[in-house]
Amino acid sequence: MPANTPFTVTPYSVEGRIDYQQLLEEFGADELTDEQRKRFPGPGHPLVRRQIFYAHRELDRILDAVAAGEQHALVTGRGPSGPMHIGHIIPFYFARYLQQHAGTDVYIPLSDDEKYLLKEQSPASISEHTRANLLDILAVGFDPERTRIVVDSADADVVYPIATVLSKEITQATVDATYGDPPNVGLSFYPAIQATHLLLPQFVDGRQPTLVPIAVDQDPHVRVCRDVAAKERYDVEKPGALLSKFLPGLGGPGKMSSSDDLPSILLSDDRETVHEKIQRHAYSGGRTSVTEHRKKGGNPEIDVAYLLLYYFFEDDDETVERIASEYRNGSLLSGELKARAAEKVADFLERHQQRRHALGLLTDELEAYRLTPEERTRALGRAGYPERSLCRTT
Repeated sequence: MPANTPFTVTPYSVEGRIDYQQLLEEFGADELTDEQRKRFPGPGHPLVRRQIFYAHRELDRILDAVAAGEQHALVTGRGPSGPMHIGHIIPFYFARYLQQHAGTDVYIPLSDDEKYLLKEQSPASISEHTRANLLDILAVGFDPERTRIVVDSADADVVYPIATVLSKEITQATVDATYGDPPNVGLSFYPAIQATHLLLPQFVDGRQPTLVPIAVDQDPHVRVCRDVAAKERYDVEKPGALLSKFLPGLGGPGKMSSSDDLPSILLSDDRETVHEKIQRHAYSGGRTSVTEHRKKGGNPEIDVAYLLLYYFFEDDDETVERIASEYRNGSLLSGELKARAAEKVADFLERHQQRRHALGLLTDELEAYRLTPEERTRALGRAGYPERSLCRTT
């Protein structure tokens, strides 16, 4: 596909080959610098070191808080409309990394309401996906003392009142200009729900820098929320954003999607299934024959097996560079690269599945991560609801 081929990037649709530099110009975000990458805590993270997170909004505010040991939060969510694949879970492992190395408070909203409005699924179907997705999120291994999981329908006593307050700051013209003409009135209101998600750490625990690590197609949600947060009537900071490129689907560089014709690698896949999907479907940057590949080498930049290792599944930078070099000079064949990637992905999934299977009943496991009555009260109070409001929990 030529580099100048038109592409579309919205929160609800990604089409074509993405020009990430052009998106920076269109969205008005800043490119992530090498100096900023070095400021991340601990050993750093492959998504940061290898420029998968490539752009940001006011990242220095969060990095300053991390360096000073000040309270700060991260918000990363999930729209539960189906089983989770590896592209869905990677942001949660990034959030855990920051929690472990920087003491970050992590907020995880599940937008089951939005998915009902978007998808041709019943509330019962969305509910089943929500329960299954929650178990996968819990299996990541977050610290319950520093993690709050909010499900829109189950936590409507907090989410809806705050969203109602924030909705007065968002006009229908803004919604239309940002998202296009919504197909129903529920999606017209949803930007207020999303703003509630992103500002919830500050409604619960007061003014603090908040980071939203997201794929670049979700940036419009952040832009709308930053406009709301800029209103002087709210004692909140505008959330910062860390914008990532898309984890490639098996069909080639681009966004991995559960709705593609090609299969996604699901968190529930066993080792044999992972090998079969990658060997059969992963787009190759190799040559058409072994002889030609040995002579001319392959292109790791478009090879999905290599990109899986590069994005997340091979932590060692020297190993990643060696694999790329061997692939380019032809000493590493496409089938060998696919086998290596499949092993790494399968190893990761087995560890994740073991933690998931070790969990107890969802109702018991989830309780430690839910907003406490005191936190709900504080959030409603900061949104302006009086002490005797009917919205308050008892």
